[in-house]
Amino acid sequence: MEIYLPVAQTSVNWAMILGMGAAVGFLAGMLGVGGGFVMTPLLIFYGIPPAIAVATQASPISAASFVGALSQGTRHSVDYKMGLVLLVGGLAGSGLGVLAFNVLQRLGLLDFVVEFGYVLLLTSIGGLMLKESIQVILATRRGVQMPSHKPGQHNWIHNLPFKMRFRRSRLYISAIPVVVLGLAVGVLTAILGTGGAFMLIPAKIYLLRMRTDLAIGTSQFQVFWVAAMTTLLHALSDHTVDIVLAFLLIVGGVFGAQFGIRIQSRLRGEESRAALALLILGIAIRLLIGIVLTPADVYSVVPQTP
Repeated sequence: MEIYLPVAQTSVNWAMILGMGAAVGFLAGMLGVGGGFVMTPLLIFYGIPPAIAVATQASPISAASFVGALSQGTRHSVDYKMGLVLLVGGLAGSGLGVLAFNVLQRLGLLDFVVEFGYVLLLTSIGGLMLKESIQVILATRRGVQMPSHKPGQHNWIHNLPFKMRFRRSRLYISAIPVVVLGLAVGVLTAILGTGGAFMLIPAKIYLLRMRTDLAIGTSQFQVFWVAAMTTLLHALSDHTVDIVLAFLLIVGGVFGAQFGIRIQSRLRGEESRAALALLILGIAIRLLIGIVLTPADVYSVVPQTP
């Protein structure tokens, strides 16, 4: 039941890897976001080196985003002009992220940065998701309607210079926040192995005032190209992409996503988000415990004296 991963240089249970990919694909299909921020910590827990987990996870993100972008494109839910502006920042961010990844790897700090970065990231995401879900659940039980964020409303973002007109989204806004968002997604994808849709979609809805369907479709278009470029850069610069591991994750993710999409229509959104928030917080706690506890095998490297 085991298969050898040539780049990770370890043997894994292929059924377990397929199951992990299917589980994360299920979550992605059910909630509409990529599962990179869950999959990378799970791979680390399983024993895959953080560098391999981060770099390899970008390829399943690219595959999933490609399928999603095609589906959204047929529904006219992609603002291609917005996506290209995001892509300018995203490609620059992926390049900077891979450069920082290589520097941290040479300094021996990569594993700590990846694990601690995920603790901060997952704690923030899980906390915000849980708070929002509980607010919606309590408001629903009381019969109170939550205030909505309507597309087209203006905020401080709309007062910035270098404005561009995005006709598909019916927006006339500065290109600065769009490029910055793309840059952030590129850096996150390269260093932490997460596609960034969990951050990009809410930012488009609440900051840029995009329609939800356009925010999702445009994000998938941009994340596909950024994740593909990140995979290529990692493969060429630090050789940390394990193609066997990536293949198993892609197959499992595609399989699980089909069931997630079917279940999505049967569940209440706030309840599923609350469950995911608890899962995310649990993963963050597990990572934090692994960082602060003394390892079972303590050793030190002492230079030999002649």
